[in-house]
Amino acid sequence: MKTVMTRRQFLGTAAAGTAASTLGFPAVLRAQAGPIRVGHLTPRTGFLAPLGEYAVMAARMAVDEANEKGILGRKVELISEDSQNPGVAKQKVIKLIEKDKVDVLIGEISSASGLAISEEAQRHKIVYVNTGFNTDEARGAKCRRYMFHVEGCNTMYTKTVGRWLLRERKISKWYFLTADYAFGHDLYRVSSRFLKENGGTDLGNDMVPTDTKDYSSYIVKLRNIKPDLLYLNLAGTDQTTFLKQYRDAGSPFELAGGVMDTIPFWAAGIDALSGHWQSLWYHELAEKGSPEFTATFRRRYGKPPDNQAWGEYVGIRILLEAITKARSTKSADIVKVLEGGATFDILKGRPGSFRAWDHQLLQTMYVVKVKDKAKMKDQWDIFEIVEPVPKANESLELIQPTREENPCPMPGF
Repeated sequence: MKTVMTRRQFLGTAAAGTAASTLGFPAVLRAQAGPIRVGHLTPRTGFLAPLGEYAVMAARMAVDEANEKGILGRKVELISEDSQNPGVAKQKVIKLIEKDKVDVLIGEISSASGLAISEEAQRHKIVYVNTGFNTDEARGAKCRRYMFHVEGCNTMYTKTVGRWLLRERKISKWYFLTADYAFGHDLYRVSSRFLKENGGTDLGNDMVPTDTKDYSSYIVKLRNIKPDLLYLNLAGTDQTTFLKQYRDAGSPFELAGGVMDTIPFWAAGIDALSGHWQSLWYHELAEKGSPEFTATFRRRYGKPPDNQAWGEYVGIRILLEAITKARSTKSADIVKVLEGGATFDILKGRPGSFRAWDHQLLQTMYVVKVKDKAKMKDQWDIFEIVEPVPKANESLELIQPTREENPCPMPGF
């Protein structure tokens, strides 16, 4: 049966529809502008899991703080995934991009997994901020237009402690113990080169499988070789295991290393620690913003943040600030902000900014030494800051790889 509509009914219906459309338009826009989705990858299982735990805590804290004010009038949603190995990391990043429709990516600690993530980020043209893996290769031969590095590279770690060792005349006869995966291979290349370039002698290197439980054979070998200094290039729980067994063996040789992660050192305990190391950040740092970050983290979690927590927290703040500056979540727009010389508060006194040609964050690092046990405030107070590197009057380029040391064939958009 046909329904006949009079002219007056038609006009009334049309007017009502127009009014509804007009009133509903902003609401439709708000519905379309959903949360800013941040895909977060970090190992929650395996030998790097203790660092991943702190990474997740800090990332959640940064997102919660951002949501107190909103970013471009939108909420931020954190989607975290366990990137336990390179194969899993590749699957998880594809899931975050294709299924969860994340706007940006952040995280990782393993260099092998980080390189796998960066390949997918570049292929999908999604900004990825690395907060935890060190290999120079990711800033050099395998640099990516859409990847930026809050974490320091192996050259930065090596030059920070290496320049101090050189000044203290400890560039002599070294032996190396090195993690047998991408991070360790690259770190040994960089640190042994620094030693040789400054007149030292490389007595040898052992590539140690990850998650090694017994270091007795390595320690016996060291006693026969008698190095002036043992340069440690291990990571994660392997640092803890070695440090405890080295203490039990009497800590026969002076220690320094190519990288220091606070959590494995906390786990080893002050009695197992010795030597000089380097860190991107330390929770006793007094620079503006750092005490507040530490205090908030302590209130929330009952313990201080480590250097990995700092990286995750600052990395998310940088990403969200870049989105605000770009007034866009489009990765190409974010890249232009990060490459364009924008500076960011990184809780170190001096602001940080990314080098346009390799996307490494220019920043201060710190030489630290193991604290006198009698001066410890609590179980986490294991280090004294010796000095910032570079110093306040020195260029932040001082500890960076040069274009000649680590050329980056930066791909286009």
